[in-house]
Amino acid sequence: MNGLGFEWQVALRFLREGRQQTLLIIVGVAAGVAVIAYISALITGLQGNTLAKTLGAQAHVSIDAPDDVVAPAMDLPASRGSVTDTQPRAQRLRSVANWQALVPLLEAHPAIAAVSPIVSGAGLAVRGEATQAIALMGVELDRYDRIVGLRSKVVAGVPRLGPGEAIIGSELAHDLGVRPGDRVSVQAGGVDEPMRVTAVVDLGVKDLNRRTVIVPLRTAQNMLGLPGGATSIDLALRDVWTAQALADELRRQLPYKVESWQESNVQLVTALNAQSISTMIIRVVVVVVVVLGIASVLVVSVVQKRREIGILRAMGATRGQVMRLFLLQGAVVGAFGAVLGLLLATGMIFLFTQFVRGSDGQPLFVIDLPWGLAFQLGLLAVACGVLAAIMPARRAAAMDPAQAIRI
Repeated sequence: MNGLGFEWQVALRFLREGRQQTLLIIVGVAAGVAVIAYISALITGLQGNTLAKTLGAQAHVSIDAPDDVVAPAMDLPASRGSVTDTQPRAQRLRSVANWQALVPLLEAHPAIAAVSPIVSGAGLAVRGEATQAIALMGVELDRYDRIVGLRSKVVAGVPRLGPGEAIIGSELAHDLGVRPGDRVSVQAGGVDEPMRVTAVVDLGVKDLNRRTVIVPLRTAQNMLGLPGGATSIDLALRDVWTAQALADELRRQLPYKVESWQESNVQLVTALNAQSISTMIIRVVVVVVVVLGIASVLVVSVVQKRREIGILRAMGATRGQVMRLFLLQGAVVGAFGAVLGLLLATGMIFLFTQFVRGSDGQPLFVIDLPWGLAFQLGLLAVACGVLAAIMPARRAAAMDPAQAIRI
């Protein structure tokens, strides 16, 4: 204690003398910090898991050939009548023009992590008497793996895409009754190709697992009548949240249809934004409650310590010293509450991970408390303590020593 300044000694002594009040407000601060930390970690983990499942089977940005459109109707003289209705044009498979030259330009972009040309179209998978409608995708395996992590989704077999080989979804494999090594007949564009299944994958979405057949790029080009073509170019970004900005940039530069994952998952983005706003509201409400709690305890402390404050002023303590000792009390209460709150949040996260599990016995999703967030919450708790102490500190510093001692 001798090494501490005057304000520190008095502040800690006041806190010790009001042990019950000090303990209660520390517990209150700890509860607030624990709630903020746990809710933040929970929402972050939930959003990360949702994004991982959603983007695990699709590109962050996709570039497609523009849609076929009907030319505007010709204006006719009034005497000859007018065209009042036009029929939309049926869309056909079209290749992205000059995609071979576009790929290296996209790969050079600093925001883009991977580029994969794709040929996709509708088809049928036939085995014996079983027939299933499929979405046929032609890819270069190494490139496509960098987009969706295809190799990590394999549940059976070894992923290869040589001539006459295919990778299929797990639900489709079940419906057709095939395993790696079996053969299925794939029909598309009037072409019937026998394919040997090399691997079965779980893409995380049941509908995709039921209709996905992945074949070599050249095979799909030949079957769908697009030799040397690519119906779309998929992009994976280093930061998924930059997808919309990049899509807007590419849309201005390229004569193609460009779509970000935010545009193709509008409801998901709305839900994520709603979660973030709700979390922010909870944080603000908890911070207000903590500040008011600390302030109320310190206001009571000022009333209880009027004589002590008057004696300190009479002995030569300045208004600034009196004010600082109450600000220090707020900071100490905030610091101790932050440490206890972070420990409580860590325990809550551990309990969630251990006891909240899915039907497969695995945790629903992984959540943790990053050191950066813990440090920010610690600073926030100390700042709240100091902020809450400002009014009581000003009140204590403004006391008249003579009147305070007489009371």
